[in-house]
Amino acid sequence: MTAFKTYLLTVVCLIFTTSAFSQYTEVINSNRPGVSRSAFSVGTNVVQFEVGPYFIKEKRTPATRYEVSGWGVDFAARYGFFKEELEVNIEGTYQNDTKTIFTSLQSDQKRAHNKTFAIGAKYLVFDPNKNAEEEKPNIYSYHANRRFKWKSLVPAIAVAAGINYDAKNNPYVAPGVEGISPRVALITQNNFAGGWVFVMNFMKERIGTDQSDFQYILTLTHSFNPKWVVFGEAQGIKSDFYADNLFRFGGAYLLSKDLQFDTALTFNTKDTPSVFSVNFGASYRLDFHQDKN
Repeated sequence: MTAFKTYLLTVVCLIFTTSAFSQYTEVINSNRPGVSRSAFSVGTNVVQFEVGPYFIKEKRTPATRYEVSGWGVDFAARYGFFKEELEVNIEGTYQNDTKTIFTSLQSDQKRAHNKTFAIGAKYLVFDPNKNAEEEKPNIYSYHANRRFKWKSLVPAIAVAAGINYDAKNNPYVAPGVEGISPRVALITQNNFAGGWVFVMNFMKERIGTDQSDFQYILTLTHSFNPKWVVFGEAQGIKSDFYADNLFRFGGAYLLSKDLQFDTALTFNTKDTPSVFSVNFGASYRLDFHQDKN
């Protein structure tokens, strides 16, 4: 065995062992480029920032015709503390756009506000690979490590909870929705051999308000190598105020173990309104993690 192959197997062994027995990973663990949340935390004493500017275009053709054109930014800050399974987070979306309504008298409405702003926490309640001896990699066989395992059908499970804050007269929410409201989420994650990961989110937002959204997000990602990943995502939103089915496709590039860049397209298949968005993002972490003996 050459020195290079020995080094490569050692690195693979470290990566597989880290992901199997700890929340912390040797490389950044970002929720981007999709909008779903991973079941796993960033790891104790890790501070992570995720940001994604985007351009948005909406158009409604039946009944009341209007167009929306503008830009926005998704943002999140995550911190792991106390236990490997726990993280706290702040996340939201700010948007600045112009809404043009086509009636007998055309009117332009300029809007700029947080579409969402929330503070919460996430906790991993079940990890099927925790302390699993059979999950240790076979350092003599690359193909053995990529072989399908029936146990991978059992997902990791996390729960999340927090509060939304909506300021008065927010143009992006239903009239009368303001102040603090609860949010909860159930998160599952399957890590399959060959670099495939499947994540499901089921969320209830703004509980107890006139815009109590139920959302689901299904995300499938595939890493071709340690640097490149692609993903596809479906998001459903349903409430009395707004309902939609959104689809996203994109990819991410790992520049270093602490820095990731990404891009994605978002669209839907209806015209009430039609949605098209392009975003570019980045994730960066400050890594102060120390493994416990």
